[in-house]
Amino acid sequence: MSDLINREHQVLFQTYKRLPIEIDHASGAKIWDRNGNEYLDFLAGIAVNALGHSHPKIIEAAQKQISQYMHVSNYFYQEPQILLAEKLTQLTGYTRVFFTNSGTEATDGAIKLVRKYSFGRGKKTIVAFSGGFHGRTYGALSIMDKPKYKENMGPFLPDTLVLKFNDIKELERNINDETAAVFLEFIQGEGGIVSPTQQFVDKLEELRNKYNFLLVADEIQCGAGRTGKFFGFEHFGVSPDIVTMAKGIGGGLPLGAILAKDFLADVWDRGNHGTTYGGNAVACATGLVVVEELFNGVMDNALNIGEYLKNKLFQLQEHFPNMIVEVRGHGLMLGLLLSFDAQLLVDELLKNMVISNAASGNVLRIVPPLTITKDEAELFLTKLHLSLVNLENKINLQ
Repeated sequence: MSDLINREHQVLFQTYKRLPIEIDHASGAKIWDRNGNEYLDFLAGIAVNALGHSHPKIIEAAQKQISQYMHVSNYFYQEPQILLAEKLTQLTGYTRVFFTNSGTEATDGAIKLVRKYSFGRGKKTIVAFSGGFHGRTYGALSIMDKPKYKENMGPFLPDTLVLKFNDIKELERNINDETAAVFLEFIQGEGGIVSPTQQFVDKLEELRNKYNFLLVADEIQCGAGRTGKFFGFEHFGVSPDIVTMAKGIGGGLPLGAILAKDFLADVWDRGNHGTTYGGNAVACATGLVVVEELFNGVMDNALNIGEYLKNKLFQLQEHFPNMIVEVRGHGLMLGLLLSFDAQLLVDELLKNMVISNAASGNVLRIVPPLTITKDEAELFLTKLHLSLVNLENKINLQ
């Protein structure tokens, strides 16, 4: 055990299963450790580094803002916040923005917005779905079902309901006049790169029209251009009332957001909700760079390279039919459903100097920077093929 790892064990809660890499520096889609080893990064800070590591425009924007001021609190009017909010509303059609530090804060804020709007309307139940991941705070955990995130840490919020994902009959049985809102990831990240069926979304829309509940799209992972569209829900032809964002929107700095339609603009009064750090000027300055770059070719790159990668993954599936069960996802939010524990492939890829991630047990999650080149995609595919060959020789697959 290295000195750095030993020191980490001595002072930090052991809540993370860290990769055995001691980071030195990173650039683009590459990471170097303290021994000079180079890794291809297909995790991107868990879908955070939309423009890759150390993007020059991100650094320039951060340095410029830092030289002016870093933090003054939300008692002041700050142009970086306003510029980013203006850009988001112009590009998305939503008319109100609330900035947070993270995705889970965006989730909790959205729950509060739903509760305030629904108060006195006879609507109280907030519905979400199995496999979803909305964060680690109590509001977010209350609308999730994974035991490992919740065991021995309750009780959670009342009037919340987690339904089986993609089960239309269960949806029909449980949505009614008391439903205040439905939270939905249109592509589940932690859930294994799983999407609702169009039939499921259509039924949800039918029930929404009938019972007049709010639809909240969790775009924390699948938003900010990751799927080749700015929002994941754009692949399904719907218009949610509220959108939660984070991860890629900050370009590597902590930033989240709640976007809402105009009819919700006056739900919160002054003092109803707030945050000390949310909408930090430096994070908003880098966030503006991210959004501008996304609409200046990066989102197209995510779509094109993503389509290329997905087609190649289908070819790999034909080559390894006993290992790859399904290819999933859109853009550069892709997943391989495997017939074995995905951590085995993650470990094998790491031996071949590729950083990746397992989701939902048996899914390899592929979320590289949205700026990756075709050559980097080819290198990943070569390393993936080699890793699958090595694993095939090691494990017994029926």
